[in-house]
Amino acid sequence: MKILLIGSGGREHALAWAFKQNPKCQELYCIPGNAGIAAVAKCLEIDILDNNEILRFCRNKGIDFVMIGPEGPLDNGLVDLLESNEILSLGPTKNAAMLETSKAFTKMICSKKDIPTARYKVASTENEALSYLNEFHEPYVIKDDGLAAGKGVFIAKNEKEAREALKKIFRIKPDTTSVVIEEFLDGEEASLFILTDGYDLLILGSAQDHKRAFDNDCGPNTGGMGAYSPASNITPRIEKKIIDRIITPTLDEMREKGTPFCGILYAGLMIKNDEPYLIEYNARLGDPECQVLAIRLGAQLLDVLFNCAQKALLETKINYADDFGIAVVLASKGYPGKYQKGEEIIGLGNISENDEIQVFHSGTALDGVKIVSNGGRVLSITTRSEDLESARKKVYDALTIIQCKGGFYRKDIGCKRSQK
Repeated sequence: MKILLIGSGGREHALAWAFKQNPKCQELYCIPGNAGIAAVAKCLEIDILDNNEILRFCRNKGIDFVMIGPEGPLDNGLVDLLESNEILSLGPTKNAAMLETSKAFTKMICSKKDIPTARYKVASTENEALSYLNEFHEPYVIKDDGLAAGKGVFIAKNEKEAREALKKIFRIKPDTTSVVIEEFLDGEEASLFILTDGYDLLILGSAQDHKRAFDNDCGPNTGGMGAYSPASNITPRIEKKIIDRIITPTLDEMREKGTPFCGILYAGLMIKNDEPYLIEYNARLGDPECQVLAIRLGAQLLDVLFNCAQKALLETKINYADDFGIAVVLASKGYPGKYQKGEEIIGLGNISENDEIQVFHSGTALDGVKIVSNGGRVLSITTRSEDLESARKKVYDALTIIQCKGGFYRKDIGCKRSQK
């Protein structure tokens, strides 16, 4: 099988690593990839938003399967184009991807289907948004309605911070069409990943992400500083509630609208008093959640994703070992704000990678023979073990070996679970 991966982060490196374990993967390409992916796949300098050039490449190489990592190409209609040209891919169409690309769209579905979520208001101007603040109590949740690379959510402790967040969204991003203002939900977050062909669904797995930049959930929101799997707060009973009350009504509504959702539906959840509430949807695998799922699933990840694309979910089984996966992100100083690129990464060769420990590259590049930082999130050090404490020890031991000037990471990934 000839496979094309779209993306350049830790998620795509984890997918590339898992795919290469599977004998069905004969040739693997990645657009554009990174320094880590280049070790297992042929990377190509093609713009991930250049649909026609991607299509041309697929035709020229006889690509059998396209796996799309990030949300941008989904919003850009890549799946629509590939489908119309009979090239198999995994991901929703542009209209179905609105579950991620528009938070207001998702909230509308929640209202229509009585899906448990935070109370909200949608505003199309800054003044309208400011007027809605009176309808909520501190703290305020302010969300950019569109795509924001995981950094478009602001938790404002008071009205002053809420006003600053709104100013930032509307004035720094003049193309913003609307924002969502929500009540703050207190509880513990978790994520559930669903494979669906628009009709049938299969639970891919669960994870708990750590969004804030610093220990103890302090600092600004990021794209994700670490994750572990499975999520401790999604019990079988809660999982059933999520499927029955949140996922199934959503998929029903998408079918009724004539835009069935096919691909990976990532439900970001808040669990409070054993009741799940939908925070938001993503239309693809998360990063770094993909890394912890990949190291636990290994080669079978290709099989289950390919089967989903072929609409053969009923023939698919997922076999997890009784283990835990954990990923900790090494980030550049200043992330998620301005950060320095080009810092040499030392020590990677001193880590013995195997099926229980992998260093997935998130933002790296080759500078001659040196591997250097090339993004806000640089590496995702990922391990698995029979229990979370063992997995945590492996990952943090590895982080003492790797050096990157100015790099930082959270030291409390997985601690919520280990304290239970």
